[in-house]
Amino acid sequence: MTKSNITVSRRGLIGSMAALAGASAISMPAWSKGAMAAHIRNGMDELSGSKIDLHIGSGHFATGRRSGHAIAVNGTVPGPLIRLKEGQKTLLNIHNMLDEDSSIHWHGILLPFQFDGVPGISFPGIKPDGHFQVPLTPRQSGTYWWHSHSGLQEQAGHYGPIIVDPAGPDPVEYDREHIILLSEFTPMHPHTIMKKLKSGEGYFNRNKTSATDEYAMSAQERLMWGRMRMMPTDISDVSAPTYTYLINGHGPEDGLELPFKPSERVRLRIINGSAMTFFNIRLPGLPMTVVQADGLNVQPVEVDELQIGVAETYDVVVTPDKPGAFAIAAEAMDRSGMAQASLTSQPGMKAGFPALRDAPLLTMADMGMDHGNMDHGNMDHGDMGAMDHSAHGKDAAPKMDHGTMDHSTMDHSKMGHGAMGDPMPVADTGKPEMQMDMSGMNMRDTSKLPADVKVGPGIDMVAMNAPDRTGYPGLGLDKVPHRVLNYRMLKSLEMDHGKRKPDREMELHLTGNMERYMWSFDGKKFSAVGDEPIRFAYDERVRVKLVNNTMMAHPIHLHGMFFEVVNGQGHHQPKKHTVIVQPGSSATFDVTTDEPGDWAFHCHLLYHMHAGMMQTVSVAFPKDA
Repeated sequence: MTKSNITVSRRGLIGSMAALAGASAISMPAWSKGAMAAHIRNGMDELSGSKIDLHIGSGHFATGRRSGHAIAVNGTVPGPLIRLKEGQKTLLNIHNMLDEDSSIHWHGILLPFQFDGVPGISFPGIKPDGHFQVPLTPRQSGTYWWHSHSGLQEQAGHYGPIIVDPAGPDPVEYDREHIILLSEFTPMHPHTIMKKLKSGEGYFNRNKTSATDEYAMSAQERLMWGRMRMMPTDISDVSAPTYTYLINGHGPEDGLELPFKPSERVRLRIINGSAMTFFNIRLPGLPMTVVQADGLNVQPVEVDELQIGVAETYDVVVTPDKPGAFAIAAEAMDRSGMAQASLTSQPGMKAGFPALRDAPLLTMADMGMDHGNMDHGNMDHGDMGAMDHSAHGKDAAPKMDHGTMDHSTMDHSKMGHGAMGDPMPVADTGKPEMQMDMSGMNMRDTSKLPADVKVGPGIDMVAMNAPDRTGYPGLGLDKVPHRVLNYRMLKSLEMDHGKRKPDREMELHLTGNMERYMWSFDGKKFSAVGDEPIRFAYDERVRVKLVNNTMMAHPIHLHGMFFEVVNGQGHHQPKKHTVIVQPGSSATFDVTTDEPGDWAFHCHLLYHMHAGMMQTVSVAFPKDA
């Protein structure tokens, strides 16, 4: 693995690179300042080769009945597909023609930290009329994407796909490929959206409930929701009344067609490049075989639907065995709208799309209160015997209910339970999940939090239990009659023979206040911890547990490194760069910190990150660097 030999400090690096970022723009094509300002094209071009030029500009974008200002790279939304080859050098030249600073982050791509593209962490940003160069020799293959990391520019259209073709044979067999880049468009300015989110909880929620609503909830449940000052319909911060959902820059009214021939194996490279939307992907009548997750190969698994969180990627293969048109339906998780495209054997054929399903409701499980139905059967406890949990205190973590667990597949011989508390009383699972007595429950009991979590107005909920939910397919998909992907189904294609036990464990809490729209790690927003990064030694092996004390799913993204999701698959734990932490639950990953430098670590819901759910991870350089 190539290592950077840079030894300057972060402050010195940013100072020394400012001149490069602010350099005068070199000659550029005529369209780059003229035509783009008048009209932005829907869709994307493909760029490859040893030198690639990217011009960041702005203009007018339209889809369906909505139009407005957007940011475009090389005149399109999305920006161009950047196609690279593993092991081959490419020089990326970025030209900023906006009247504000900009940047490009190479999401999931392994490269020296000073080229990662995060202003204030890895470089100073690109000034107006400035340019920046990124020399890149890919060390991996797969499906990735790029996007701005400056302000809220990503929401305005500043993003695009990356494909890195493998140096050797591709283990995925296919005859044709299509990119499915999911995103949103809104004519509303991103800063206006942020202002409205801060103005009041549920501003964009068009499915607000009241005591007279005809939802299947008891009076006790409604009382509980009232105490929480939240609504079980508050699924997504921003939804279809504000957004048009796009595939490759095309809204549903554009009728995007993607060709195929019967019996071809069609590879769909699905990228969730949206700012705020989780999507449920279906091709009714066509099963999908998942072959990659976040760009890395996994053992093939066949499903009928999958939920893709913001910033994740999945590659799937479908094989239509007859001519016709098949719907590619990407339904927003809150079911307020859908992105659409047709996989078609003949031009002009249109698929029939499924109707939007009923909106799902949050439950007590999303508060971390589902004690009776915890499923730890696939959890990997084998490495935990040597873990030191004492840093968080004996009483910091809630005690676990083992009474209703399925132990049939667990290897007890390797389990170290010494740090675990005594079992709590078995929940009465004979009652429906929502009929438990909640009268004495305190969802704001901050005494349950570790001492290093800052308690204050930024925390309005504390998960009472926070179980592992890697076996959960996503909100609204746990009771559908067909096969749905979940993390426990993912196995890396290759066995990790060199897997090491973690040297230590750390716990981070995802914290928030929906009413005030405050989001943070451990109760501290990014602006308050800028000079206090999360520090790792070089080549350290760390187990990180993320505890979600909110009622929203958070896609947590680590720059610069892949981690292994602890999902019970042992030496085949899948490697990812983004992990979804379900509401009121926890997710755990193991990471080997072998990429020195300063890296961003944040929630990839854009407005959550902007509100403060972000940190810097600082990996020390090796002693011989």
